[in-house]
Amino acid sequence: MGSAVERTDEHVREYLVYRGFTSTLKHLDSEVKADKEKGFRVDKIIDQLQQFVQSFDLFGLKEYWLYLDRRLFCRLEDVYRSTVNKLRTSLYRYYIINTIQKGNLEKTQEFFQKQALELQGQAEWRDWFILPFIPAPEQNPAFSPYFSRQWADTFLVSLHNFLSVLFQCMHILHFDAEVQKTTSVTEENEQLRQLTPEKKGEAGEVEPLAETSSEPPEGREEGGGLSAEQPFIKLSQEEYGEHHSSIMHCRSASNVTGQTRVMDPKVLGIFVWSFNPIMQTKATIMSKSPLLSLEWATKPDRLLLLGSGVGTVRLYDTDAKKNLYEMNIDETHPRILSLACSPSGSSFVCSAAALSRSGSSDSVPRLPIPVSGQLLLWDTKTVKQQLQFSLEPEPVAINCTAFNHNGNLLVTGAADGVIRLFDMQRYESAMSWRAHDGEVYSVEFSYDENTVFSIGEDGKFIQWNIHRCGVKQSEQVLPQDATGPFVLSGYSGYKQVQVPRGRLFAFDSEGQHVLTCSNTGGLIYRLTNGEPALENVLSLGGHKAPVVTVDWCSAVDCGTCLTASMDGKIKLSTLLAQKS
Repeated sequence: MGSAVERTDEHVREYLVYRGFTSTLKHLDSEVKADKEKGFRVDKIIDQLQQFVQSFDLFGLKEYWLYLDRRLFCRLEDVYRSTVNKLRTSLYRYYIINTIQKGNLEKTQEFFQKQALELQGQAEWRDWFILPFIPAPEQNPAFSPYFSRQWADTFLVSLHNFLSVLFQCMHILHFDAEVQKTTSVTEENEQLRQLTPEKKGEAGEVEPLAETSSEPPEGREEGGGLSAEQPFIKLSQEEYGEHHSSIMHCRSASNVTGQTRVMDPKVLGIFVWSFNPIMQTKATIMSKSPLLSLEWATKPDRLLLLGSGVGTVRLYDTDAKKNLYEMNIDETHPRILSLACSPSGSSFVCSAAALSRSGSSDSVPRLPIPVSGQLLLWDTKTVKQQLQFSLEPEPVAINCTAFNHNGNLLVTGAADGVIRLFDMQRYESAMSWRAHDGEVYSVEFSYDENTVFSIGEDGKFIQWNIHRCGVKQSEQVLPQDATGPFVLSGYSGYKQVQVPRGRLFAFDSEGQHVLTCSNTGGLIYRLTNGEPALENVLSLGGHKAPVVTVDWCSAVDCGTCLTASMDGKIKLSTLLAQKS
């Protein structure tokens, strides 16, 4: 319905412009801006409710919900009244939880003082009046679920879906008939436009059009309903801004209690942070030497492996906030480029490389001739090297590594453009093939593990059949801002160039969609079986500098996309997967 309203508004504007009724046009635009129904755009209604919540405007929140009730909800059949009441209850709880999470206890107490008469007789609110007096309500079993991101996202999506169905079914303004009427208006407007061309500077010129026009939000139709073709709805996007220099890695891990920890390093430090229930820093790890790689341990996942530029790997306990071990890998190959933990948790793979020929670690793009490297297997429990893998045709720097689900296979991408697949039961190479012209930057197994995907220096995103050595399943050329090297330009000709080091793509929980980098934020593609191999379905946006690494962690229907950029900003985008 929202799109029909907008089209009708545009037709009316065109008519007023032609007639020169500029005063009437200004009144129209003013009333459209003040329209509480937001042109029946569900996303804008929810944005208005969230604005009241975030600004602690209880009066505005109550008045707006009351307006929606009088204007829309009262027209529903009685059977839907309980649904409306449940949504109102959830909205009030959403408001209360926000006041506590933001530390505004004065507003928490204000809510119960002003709503006491209305709520004290309702059974669902009986236990909530003690909330302001509980020292840590987010840890109380009765209230902790309401402090989780999942509860908030579920409520907002439920409200969104309810309003969408409501607008589609009620035909409040009988738009089925009205839209047909506007067809003749459109035709007349076009005829009038041809007869009387507009001239700049006359009364017919319309600047208000630019103010009131708007694009539909990502993941939703113009009418506010859910798009059948859109696989995800972007529920929210938050920023983590502790870093003040370009980010190299950004990886997530879930521990046994379901809490999610996300971290990323810059050259001399790593921040470990969580975003459930709120985004906050948990630990800060500083290093006198550059940190080039990292990996979460599989068991237990509070442990973090950190690879340096001086030939050491540290095992760090993020709960105890201390180093458990520091391993000296190889003095002749001091750059620890990649780390991968076996799913069994008993070992990890370490890629060590010699210094780049420029003598620096990673500040400039590497020369075309690959540097020497080693691929080593270390035992996590004994903290000793188990073996060194053979790298044919010559020892070369391995840029990226990934295990399959049970750790029986390991795939690697190297500076010589070769992908190598290792049998981890026999600890030997199963196959290898030339995959890219230039270096391989990122490799990952597909969801069914019958193929692997890679991104290389040649800008190609390729799917490879691991049962038929070197056979391509699909190939897609990506723009440079998805594959690197990444360029950040500034004033007076300043230019910063960063060679890819972190993960350049990540899959959703079902392996049907892939998240990649771009200059303005993450891009999500749908994997297809034809040409092109990728179909662009959603732009996450939000960044002002090139995104250089991404990650995607999924839980139930909600997933979290992490996008990290050269200006040190990390965006955390929460998505809802729409099930067909």
